Amino acid sequence: MADKVKKKTATEEKPVTKTSAGKTRPKPRRRVARRAETPPTRRLSVLFVTPECAPFATSGGLGEVAGSLPAALNRSRKTRMDCRVILPLYGKISDEYRGKMKFLGEGRVPVAWRNQYIGLFELKRNGTVYYFIDNEYYFKRDGLYGYYDDCERFAYFSRAVFTAMEIADFHPNIIHANDWQSALVPIYQNSLVRKAFTRTVFTIHNIEYQGHYGKDVLESCLGLPEDQEYIVDFRGDVNLMKGAIESCNVLSTVSPTYAQELKDPVFSFGLDEIIRRNEHKLTGILNGIDVRTYDPARDPLIAANYSEKDLSGKAACKRALQEELRLPTRDVPMITLISRLVPAKGMDLIMHTLDGVLRNNDVQFVMLGTGNGEYENYFRSLQYNYPDKVCSMIEFDTAKSHRVYAAGDILLMPSRCEPCGLSQMIGCRYGDIPVVRETGGLKDSIKDCTLGDGNGFTFADYGAESFYHAVMNAVSRCGDKDKWEPLVRHDLSMDFSWRKAAGQYIQMYESMMEQ
Repeated sequence: MADKVKKKTATEEKPVTKTSAGKTRPKPRRRVARRAETPPTRRLSVLFVTPECAPFATSGGLGEVAGSLPAALNRSRKTRMDCRVILPLYGKISDEYRGKMKFLGEGRVPVAWRNQYIGLFELKRNGTVYYFIDNEYYFKRDGLYGYYDDCERFAYFSRAVFTAMEIADFHPNIIHANDWQSALVPIYQNSLVRKAFTRTVFTIHNIEYQGHYGKDVLESCLGLPEDQEYIVDFRGDVNLMKGAIESCNVLSTVSPTYAQELKDPVFSFGLDEIIRRNEHKLTGILNGIDVRTYDPARDPLIAANYSEKDLSGKAACKRALQEELRLPTRDVPMITLISRLVPAKGMDLIMHTLDGVLRNNDVQFVMLGTGNGEYENYFRSLQYNYPDKVCSMIEFDTAKSHRVYAAGDILLMPSRCEPCGLSQMIGCRYGDIPVVRETGGLKDSIKDCTLGDGNGFTFADYGAESFYHAVMNAVSRCGDKDKWEPLVRHDLSMDFSWRKAAGQYIQMYESMMEQ
């Protein structure tokens, strides 16, 4: 019997070819990719294009979505679905995953006047196929974003997506691009590639970051035909997100309320006119969370497990965190903050109110996060002034975040703007009851419980007084165990899984195929 042939992985060095950065890669067999010039199968197929994806490489909410939504779509029992994910092969992606990757092939990608290398790897995980675009010149770096050549890097990534489809011989019905880093995907589909029978979705996760550049990138990075350059023109400069909004077949965002807010100049960072012009194709779908990762009944990262049926473990989690942080082990309300320390998260409201809450109430406060130096210094000084009440952890650590959620009673999210938000859902999942401002996804996911129903505490006006009253409402109710425990049990039982959102995305995709 012939020996079985071992599959090549990203770490093997069999017959090789060189990447643009000099790295050796297994030489693939030659293949001719099928062109999608005839209508594809009626099976719903989607390529989810993202600059980040958990657990491989992520910096925030988009990575969490990319790591959860496609898998939820593929688990759908109502629709036969094939959703695959494509992202850059960043240098920070661990050898644990690289060793499981299969090398599919290589090619060249036009980037304006350049002709750059692409290697394509595939990894199958939990029923979902992930593609990784390899180019060490662009992606072998310590971080994901924030480099001087980001425009060129993600112009390359967007063009490489189409080359990757040919290498993988995967021709989806729908290409789903996300945020400015992949905004050029629907633009290139309309202007350069024009793949037959293919439609595009563009999702705005945060409109504050738009891919805004000077006109010089038209020639140096984008490579658009001259008669198509108008699509990215915005107020005399280049705006990639504006071009994607104009080019895509369907425009989506991450909550119904945020979809409406985007038409308002207060929330749109200058793109409200463009949003209103395209509102006929705008929809908002509230994100979910990975309820297997965030499950206090099974979470291995917390001191004790608990559920709505048995809350004893939550008290044990509070004691364990108090001991870890050297806070007094007392049964008092623990107020928590797990956040990026930036203005959009409502840090100014916290700075104007938290001192009064701590000074006048028997409570503790634990925060975890990094951000603007002004806010970091504030929380350091808060710990200095209230050493027996406050612990400020100016860092971010996933395991610590789980412990804080599990120990906490009241979670602060007074955001000025919050497209969706995940922390409020995670807070409910762990019985860390959210105090939120009624904006974006916070308004769609948290209802005020002051009159009995609801799952948190809310306020509408963005002001310190309104926020203070909401926090004190929560602190007061937390002191009444007969009222507080039913609220905790209710929140622990809530369904924030991706199941509902996945169903709405499938409906959106199916309606696109009927157009």
